[in-house]
Amino acid sequence: MHETEYKTILSPMNHMNLYRGCTHGCIYCDSRSTCYQMDHDFEEIEVKKDALTILEAQLRRKRKPCMISTGAMCDPYIPLELDLQLTRGSLELIEHYGFGVAIQTKSNRILRDLDLLKRINARTKAVVQITLTTHDEALCRVIEPHVSTTSERISVLETMRDEGIPTVVWLSPILPLINDTDENLRGFLDACIRTRVHGIINFGFGLTLRDGNRDYFYQQLDQHFPGVKDQYIHRFGNAYECRSPNHARLMSIFNSVCSENSILTGPDTVFAYLKTFEEKNRQLSFLT
Repeated sequence: MHETEYKTILSPMNHMNLYRGCTHGCIYCDSRSTCYQMDHDFEEIEVKKDALTILEAQLRRKRKPCMISTGAMCDPYIPLELDLQLTRGSLELIEHYGFGVAIQTKSNRILRDLDLLKRINARTKAVVQITLTTHDEALCRVIEPHVSTTSERISVLETMRDEGIPTVVWLSPILPLINDTDENLRGFLDACIRTRVHGIINFGFGLTLRDGNRDYFYQQLDQHFPGVKDQYIHRFGNAYECRSPNHARLMSIFNSVCSENSILTGPDTVFAYLKTFEEKNRQLSFLT
């Protein structure tokens, strides 16, 4: 871990990342890509110095409350969060100033902050986004070795359902030749129906590979799935998008099941929902 000075925490689009780097060990992680210009080892976590002070100043300068999103580039519930509590501190500020939040994670550590999420959702909107990739618990431990298992993440969805907090699932990535099966997809969709997920973000069935994450992914394929790397090289070459040969069939199943169960789909549609601020009970001014 090391600290780095930053001038801002919120991007112009109100995205927030308190950490850079991750220790979850997911073999496919796009955030390893060299295009993000991370000048330290990916597992060496960069902590943004005085992050909460900077965030509070930015929130106070906002003319009106909006949705704040976090978790796209770095999971807000990496193990280091248990000690530093920057994610919890940011949620406290978001709640205090009357903003909404859309928070994405693969960790059931988010349950620690259930009290804050409930308070935010009572006033406006708190959306918990959970990434799911494989319904097979053993496979999950291989491709996502240091994070909550699929069943633990589904338990988070169940808790949020019971607490009235809306959820969105990221069905991503689906790894060609590894977990791109009907059985895997239907297992996910059954869980989403049972937990009353509001929407599912699905960019298609496959994954993206570019310099940095491709190298790491291929190393892991050699270790855990002998021979599969050669099939990737033969089928995809250096392509950025590696689409499953089962894409059309899986997409047909996905669209049909989601439509039948009124689950929001289409990335643009779901993102619009995540960005829409909803005022329920405005008792405190966000300028206080």
